[in-house]
Amino acid sequence: MTDSKRAVVLGAGLAGMLTAHVLAGHVDSVTVLERDTVPDGPYLRKGLPQARHAHLLMSGGARTIDGLLPGTTDRLLAAGAHRIGLPADVVSLTAYGWQQRFPGAEFMITCSRELLDWTVRDAVLRDPRITLLDGVDLLGPLSAAGRVTGVALQPRDGSAGPTELAADFVVDCTGRGSPAKKWLAELGLPPVREETVDSGLRYSSRIFRAPVGAERDFPVVSVYPDHRSGRPGQSAVLVPIEGGRWIVTVSGTRGAEPPGGEEGFAAFAGAVRHPIVGRLIASAEPVTEVQGSRSTHNRRLHYEQLTPWPEGFAVLGDALAAFNPVYGHGMSCAAHGVLALDGELRRLGGLAPQLARRVQRAVSAAIDDAWILATTQDLGYPGCRAEVTDARLANPSPAGRQFADLVSTAALSQPVVAAATMEVTTLSAPLTRLRAPEVLAAVQRLATGPVGGPAGRPVSAEPPLRKEESAFLGR
Repeated sequence: MTDSKRAVVLGAGLAGMLTAHVLAGHVDSVTVLERDTVPDGPYLRKGLPQARHAHLLMSGGARTIDGLLPGTTDRLLAAGAHRIGLPADVVSLTAYGWQQRFPGAEFMITCSRELLDWTVRDAVLRDPRITLLDGVDLLGPLSAAGRVTGVALQPRDGSAGPTELAADFVVDCTGRGSPAKKWLAELGLPPVREETVDSGLRYSSRIFRAPVGAERDFPVVSVYPDHRSGRPGQSAVLVPIEGGRWIVTVSGTRGAEPPGGEEGFAAFAGAVRHPIVGRLIASAEPVTEVQGSRSTHNRRLHYEQLTPWPEGFAVLGDALAAFNPVYGHGMSCAAHGVLALDGELRRLGGLAPQLARRVQRAVSAAIDDAWILATTQDLGYPGCRAEVTDARLANPSPAGRQFADLVSTAALSQPVVAAATMEVTTLSAPLTRLRAPEVLAAVQRLATGPVGGPAGRPVSAEPPLRKEESAFLGR
């Protein structure tokens, strides 16, 4: 190696492109390797099948991405993405009832996944230090003296034989199909501790043309199951995206999966806990076929615990921890992981010794709250298959469950609790935010008195639709 520093990023998804952008500030060149042929525009690609389903970029993730890559949110909104205020711009039936629509500081950005990926990729690749090499297969890591020194690769089309690409730092952002576990075993590391929580969720999605008048300023509409009921969960969510369209995703846990086909999709959307989503799409024009997916289990690999950890290698994004997509945390967790990488690079002044180990620990800490939020709820569904050693999941506290129920109920009608809950669920604040004095006081009022009252609003039995929104309900 010369004095010139090179980094290699594996995977050109959201995590990979943000990682390349951050690394470019500390090395001379970054090469991003991608198995797919990457489209030159906001189009679907084969290796990202989940792009066909609803995606939510929570405000915690959006602010993080804007901090790493300034102007991203503005570019998304200019391209037609929607800014959904929370909880003012959502009509949501939670496990505890209908969420009242208070003004709030948190939000989510809704658009197609292909628009979001393209917006980030286009901005990142304007940096001349970053090169994208797509259509390649990764053959394995190069290593020497306890460190990863690059990767071996080969063009997928067979136009050339295997080659080697040397690097001072390699970051795996290849998603759920990551080869990292296999690679590390081949380098002689012990087995990594892996935890999985699989509720058996299956989901299907379809894109609709929004009715005239509902193309802009329409709320996200969601109906979620009650994970405490002892029955399989079924949900339906309608998300406005660019181009005057709605993407509708329905899902069901093991034993209550949505059927395939157009008729089954519409019937399922109308048969969840409330038929509002089914009634809305009755007046909308479908523009795609129904698309299904099965890659939905929560999985976390505890690479931060492996000893020794090789220098020059890190794992981020879904390759480290993948979440049930119904919670909308995957993209925001990826952003938080990259922010943790950026923090360690800045603290150490670049590619210093022990960077890789420090990054792995920092990224694991950054995604811990999201892991607990997703898995705790999924464990409540019958037929959930779990392999966990984390005591918070293996032996949950009854008092903790009771507190979570009280907070979630109070959030429906108490603005102060709703604000704190939105901060946590958008990954804008840690779970400890729910223990703030003003939140505890509001929860105590709920535990000792009627719901609502002077500091809140009565919880409605019907969807909190505004008059102009109700006009789009089909019969």
